[in-house]
Amino acid sequence: MPDRLRVAAIITIYHPKSHADVIVTKFLRGWSIDHGYFPPQVEIVSMYIDHVLENDIGVRLAAEHNVPIYPSIRRALHAGENALNVDAVLLIGEHGDYPWNERGRHMYPRKHFFEQIAGVFSESGRSVPVFNDKHLSYDYLDAQWMWNRAKELEIPLMAGSSLPLSWRNPWLEYDKGVHVEEALSIGYGGIEAYGYHALEALQCMIERRAGGETGVVSVQCLEGDAVWRARDEGLWSQDLAEGACGAVENKPEGRMEDHAKEPAVFLVAHTDGLKTATLILNGYVQDFAYAARVDGQVHGVEFYLQNDGPFAHFGYLCHNVQQFLQTGKAPYPPERTLLVTGIIDAVMNGRYEGHRVVETPSLNVAYTSYDEMPFRPTASHPEGESTNPNAPDIAGT
Repeated sequence: MPDRLRVAAIITIYHPKSHADVIVTKFLRGWSIDHGYFPPQVEIVSMYIDHVLENDIGVRLAAEHNVPIYPSIRRALHAGENALNVDAVLLIGEHGDYPWNERGRHMYPRKHFFEQIAGVFSESGRSVPVFNDKHLSYDYLDAQWMWNRAKELEIPLMAGSSLPLSWRNPWLEYDKGVHVEEALSIGYGGIEAYGYHALEALQCMIERRAGGETGVVSVQCLEGDAVWRARDEGLWSQDLAEGACGAVENKPEGRMEDHAKEPAVFLVAHTDGLKTATLILNGYVQDFAYAARVDGQVHGVEFYLQNDGPFAHFGYLCHNVQQFLQTGKAPYPPERTLLVTGIIDAVMNGRYEGHRVVETPSLNVAYTSYDEMPFRPTASHPEGESTNPNAPDIAGT
């Protein structure tokens, strides 16, 4: 058997059910998904953990798998040598004891981590693939710097979350070139952290429209009663919201406005004229869903997540990440993550500045979607090995 690729895991924090647990642990133990159990074909050979707190499990897991933990990112990428000594990098910068700034941005150090990683590549004279979990940075200027630095050093880059690789209930996958007339997504949770997920679920669908993605010209975030007034003014579609919510199985009886606590909506205008909306409906839903009008018909789909057991949607993410680490080719465009990073940045800035409309000339991010569908489930809910109560990658163990 040929030598497995050597991978460094650069991590903010590693506690039960953290993103490090549901990603890095799978690269140590393998992943359980509908299609079966898959042992990793790459090897974690080094770790850097920024915060080791009382509930840490990373130190134990590293010891169990004979993975050294290094005191700096540079040393983790050197992995016992004096220069770059790994074939790929996992940058897991979600969760951790970091502050929020006055704009409500959680200041995860992804840009700092990436800057250190790129510095090692620069001084070593070569670059290797990097997977960045979730959005690139809480600040779009930092995200642009990361993007440009990756281009400068020819760093193969993959980024984003597991949402686009989750179960779709009912199944919906557009052919490229679909004529999307209007689109909407719904979600729950915090405006920044989970709003990103709801935007990404939307973006992975609308990028397949005729002409591809053309970029975004403006973004506005509204909250409270202003959300319902915007609906009444025709700024977002009640029909689409009902279509998306109708795909969600677990929600209370009654109208969304009777249950949603502190609702929010993100109104996004795209360069090609498409207008989209993302609703945050805490108290009414605890899921993510999407709906669009295509050829006059509204179709809704839930992005179903497995929030217990092996968290198998992360297994599908790891499967795609492993393919990327081995080939250097992302299974879907990293421009998607760059654009959604910029949209959520505009959401947070406009929200802080009186819910104003934010003009976004820097979001002229045009790209086309994938040709070959990424590896993901085709069932509506977890099945097969995803439901094994004794799976080796049960989160938190």
